Amino acid sequence: MADTHRWSTTLYLLNAALLFTHEIDSAFWEEWTLFGLPGGIQLFLVLNFVLLLAFLYGYGLLVAGRRTGDWFALLLAGAGLFAVVAHGFFLATGHPEFRLPVSLALLAATAVVSPVQAWLAVAALRSPSHD
Repeated sequence: MADTHRWSTTLYLLNAALLFTHEIDSAFWEEWTLFGLPGGIQLFLVLNFVLLLAFLYGYGLLVAGRRTGDWFALLLAGAGLFAVVAHGFFLATGHPEFRLPVSLALLAATAVVSPVQAWLAVAALRSPSHD
């Protein structure tokens, strides 16, 4: 179980770093216009501030071995999968954004890490040895 917990916390940190680096890239590409979000960069920054706080809080819970931390891990993995699917759609429909090598690498890495993180989170949530 300790080995699984170590993998869960490592993948959480890695996926959070991938997603928030993607969000920095998203500011460059003005992602809010792709999703039709009102408020421009102002709302985008506020949303990312709240998301960053929430996922940092979730990481603390996961490190502490709390069951709620596994729910945050599953939520983070879901956010990663959403990013991959949404941007895959935008790329497939000819949008020019996120076509630089590092932009694509971030999405590709997220596509690998998120399902593994989700699998570990679900396994942990099914485990009876949680608080």
